Amino acid sequence: MGRLRPGARRGGYVIRLATGEDLEALGRLGALLMRTHYAFDPRRFLAPGDEPESGYAWFLETQLREPDVAIFVAEQDGRVVGYVYAGLEPLSWKELRGPAGFIHDIVVEDQARGAGVARELIGAAVQWLRQRGAPRVMLWTAAQNERAQGLFDAAGFRKTMIEMTLELELTPPDPDPAP
Repeated sequence: MGRLRPGARRGGYVIRLATGEDLEALGRLGALLMRTHYAFDPRRFLAPGDEPESGYAWFLETQLREPDVAIFVAEQDGRVVGYVYAGLEPLSWKELRGPAGFIHDIVVEDQARGAGVARELIGAAVQWLRQRGAPRVMLWTAAQNERAQGLFDAAGFRKTMIEMTLELELTPPDPDPAP
């Protein structure tokens, strides 16, 4: 995993903390993430809808204000080509884990892939989480996203859980339930 300091240049791109000025690009990239996951499994992942760009920009804007969250962008020639969204998560009895850093999103435009951008974004997120005392960093990845899994393996992540989904047919509630 890279050791690029946020704000430093490598390979024609810079990794830096996102600002409100990046929201349009973050929305565009978040929509790309939504569409990719929906294409993997439309029954599991949220449908992008008509304007996922504005919805994702709105969501990430709320996260920019959170003290336990960081969003780093990769900027190349003045254009944001990728981002990583990470945060600190408290102990979770539901998930049977202690406090952890969590990488929620990572996405890089197709034309910027293969240049080490994702690796450097992960490095920036891990560094930020480590500096805030996270004892581990976790993430989820779509089962079909083998390219991302290769990146995460190379960055030192290991598989610990497998999500399984059962789709249920919704039935209308019984209007007169028996006592």
